[in-house]
Amino acid sequence: MGFADLLDEVGGFGRFQMIHVALLSIPGLLMASQNLLNNFTAGVPEHHCRIPNITAALNESTAALLRAFIPLDSSRTPSKCTRYTDAQWHLITDKPSHTNATELQTEACAEGWTYDKTEFISSIVSEWDLVCTLRSLKQMSQTIYMGGVLTGAIIFGGLSDRFGRKAMLIWSYFQLAVLGTFTALSPSYVAYCIFRFLTGMSVSGVILNAVSLKVEWIPTKARTLVGTISSFFFTFGQMILAGVAYSLKDWRKIHVAIGLPFFIFFFYSWWYSESARWLVLNGRSEEALKHLHRVAKINGKPEMTEKITLEVLESHMQKEVQSSKSIHTVFDLLKTPTMRKISMCLMTGMGFASTMARIGSMAAPAVLILEEILPALPSIIYGGSAVLAGFIAFLLPETLDIPLPDTIEDVEEKG
Repeated sequence: MGFADLLDEVGGFGRFQMIHVALLSIPGLLMASQNLLNNFTAGVPEHHCRIPNITAALNESTAALLRAFIPLDSSRTPSKCTRYTDAQWHLITDKPSHTNATELQTEACAEGWTYDKTEFISSIVSEWDLVCTLRSLKQMSQTIYMGGVLTGAIIFGGLSDRFGRKAMLIWSYFQLAVLGTFTALSPSYVAYCIFRFLTGMSVSGVILNAVSLKVEWIPTKARTLVGTISSFFFTFGQMILAGVAYSLKDWRKIHVAIGLPFFIFFFYSWWYSESARWLVLNGRSEEALKHLHRVAKINGKPEMTEKITLEVLESHMQKEVQSSKSIHTVFDLLKTPTMRKISMCLMTGMGFASTMARIGSMAAPAVLILEEILPALPSIIYGGSAVLAGFIAFLLPETLDIPLPDTIEDVEEKG
């Protein structure tokens, strides 16, 4: 008997669980947006060196001015990173010239760039001129964001065990709402990267604690379905981001549009019930009982509030409580042959997978730079990695309809 049995008695996957999962999943629509935001806020519009403000050029068309000031690259389009040292007016006249345009002296864009605003009204690239020699900084902002996600995973994991899932989730919503919105006010590229790093931390806080609250309030048999449904919110969120970016076309407005809804999530998150399992394991059984009774009432099982008493709750979780009070060290994971085998496989596999996932997230933006070598190369790397991972997944053991152990004692019994 365990806490899962109590969940079945108060309605299993009932009305409370449906509302609970829905409210926790809705923010996922915008969580995907945070991860993919750089694709739109760091879009690179067409650009060329800014043309000097010369009175003699006032009567010339834009195309003529470009011909006089901007050299053509190998594809016969205006160069993005150089301009002629001196205006070449003879290039726009009908008179033939003996001067070879490729031999004319050029210089870097000392006065900045002019950007086409057809596709992007404004992006961080046009805001801070992240082109030419600074083009690598475009992807660096995403790498810094993913570094924040990694840092948040390390920090919020421990904090949620100490202060509770609900408290940390509420704080993460608030942090994400404030920092995500105020990113739009960034006065410099450095400030923007700092905001994105802190936003990435809060994204990890939301994901970790939202998943914990979902899993700890739903029956074991419903977890696969809930996990699948939750992933749909992330998928639809990607499509929503594309629509938002297409409509606004301004990186500051996009950040505001993606960040502001988290204030709504922050306010309604106070309705959530703290994990009863966590409350019991931290000596707050009476609070856990209140939340369990609340779930029973919402699920249409008010009679269970009388049947499930404090003694019943503690008896169902006696094994877990005793296990939590025991002083365990890392050596307990290696004490017996059964635990040693499982622990080594589990820790090595999960640690390697988690580390590579974070490193991959940080390195992914840099992979896009490889398109300068071969346009299809980034897609080949991304797609090939996914296909390879899919084949490797066939080697994993199946856990369908298999009750999983909760304590070290359970592992030894099943060993």
